[in-house]
Amino acid sequence: MKLTALPYNLTVCKLLSVEDIDLSLDFFFIGRTDEEISLVCKTEDLPSKTTDREDGWKGFRFDGELDFSLVGVLSEISGILAKSEISIFAVSTYNTDYVLVKEKNYERAIEVLRDAGYDVD
Repeated sequence: MKLTALPYNLTVCKLLSVEDIDLSLDFFFIGRTDEEISLVCKTEDLPSKTTDREDGWKGFRFDGELDFSLVGVLSEISGILAKSEISIFAVSTYNTDYVLVKEKNYERAIEVLRDAGYDVD
C-alpha cells in the first residue's frame, strides 16, 4: 500500500464555532459532536479563535480510494507505529484515511513504515 507524506505542518484544535473556519481553504477536517468542534488544518491556516490547540503534527495519506469493505488498514499502521512508540492521530474521509504523527517522530515514522513494506513518498 502506498502512502503520501503531506508537505505541510498541521495543527489539531478546538473551536467554539464553525463560523471561525475559512471554508475556502484547500485542506482541513472538521469534526463536530454534541460536546465539541474539532479542526485539523495547516498550521498556517489556523483560525484566530481557538480554545485549545496542539501544534507540531505531520501527516500521511493513503493513496487512492479505500473500499469500505477493507478491514484493519488503520489498525495495521497504528500497530506498526505503536511498536516503535509513535502515537498517531487518525482522520478518515469518504475516500481514504490520514495518519498524523508528531513532527519529532515524522522521519522515524517514515523509516518504520518503509521497513514494514509500505511505499512512502
